[in-house]
Amino acid sequence: MTGVRTVAGVALRNAHVTRLVALTLLLVVVFSALAPRVFPTALNFQSIAYSVPEIGLLALAMALTMITGGIDLSVVATANLAALTTAGLYIAAGGETATSPLLLVAFCAAALLVGMACGAVNGLLVSRVRVSPILATLATMQIFNGIAILWTDGEAQYGFPDTFLWLGDATIAYVPVAFLIFIGAALLIWHIVSRTGLGTRIVLVGANPVAARYSGVDERGVLMRTYLISGLLAGIAGIVIAAKSTSASPDYGGSYVLLAIVIAVLGGTDPFGGRGSVAGVVLAAIALQVLASGFNIMRLSPFLYQIAQGLILLVVMVVELRRGRLLERLRGLLTGRPG
Repeated sequence: MTGVRTVAGVALRNAHVTRLVALTLLLVVVFSALAPRVFPTALNFQSIAYSVPEIGLLALAMALTMITGGIDLSVVATANLAALTTAGLYIAAGGETATSPLLLVAFCAAALLVGMACGAVNGLLVSRVRVSPILATLATMQIFNGIAILWTDGEAQYGFPDTFLWLGDATIAYVPVAFLIFIGAALLIWHIVSRTGLGTRIVLVGANPVAARYSGVDERGVLMRTYLISGLLAGIAGIVIAAKSTSASPDYGGSYVLLAIVIAVLGGTDPFGGRGSVAGVVLAAIALQVLASGFNIMRLSPFLYQIAQGLILLVVMVVELRRGRLLERLRGLLTGRPG
């Protein structure tokens, strides 16, 4: 009986991830049948892997703040500022002739510091000033966008050397370097959320902030660290964006904020806090890029892709809601408590 309970418990915890795996495989099968000569090819799957990292990193940042019961609407603006930081430094150092690996490390570090600085501003507003996360990050999104536009006069910046662009177009064993960076970041966030005391406190603050305070959790410190990590992830996304697009722009990714929210929620993050799945976010990002690739190959309107995003999200949420009562009853049986 104990073995049955253990297996059932694991199944309950991983049900959402299992459904996302099934959804991704279903999309692959459908588009492979519709476009057998183009979709199920190594080149197309590699193209999908190239497309996932930038939005996947932003979705991870979004999901982490949502687990605390907050949100970070400034992730794209932060990423653009980080990208512009690398561009500005490379232009000052000689542009395409600045090929030193030491400059690559230094300028990427500067971009990450800018991302964390933006995260620190958000963290201070949310944790210390007690501004609502949605209002605080909406305001900083506008501020960061304004800084980027003033800095560049609204124009894209070019001049990256090949040593930097390698991050965006190179592969290792046919896997894009940018995708490996994304997976590495996802593993780090998974470790933080699932294997550290900070992760436990992040979930507790999101699930019940009052109980967290009575338990001695430093809610302000947890929120500050969460938004710092969110800014760091946005900084990594900015580096990937600049390396992939060979430029940095103050208005890149205008639709990415909403898409990051969709991926986070589709991946199993509770918009009200207290629950989230890093594996789910990774799978959701991959699933939506598979969908985008299929629509592109079929030459369908990008507006249909937006509709499909919304429909998938609605279906997943309805399934979650309808299964909620059943899952609670099953948990009650497994733990010996009535559901």
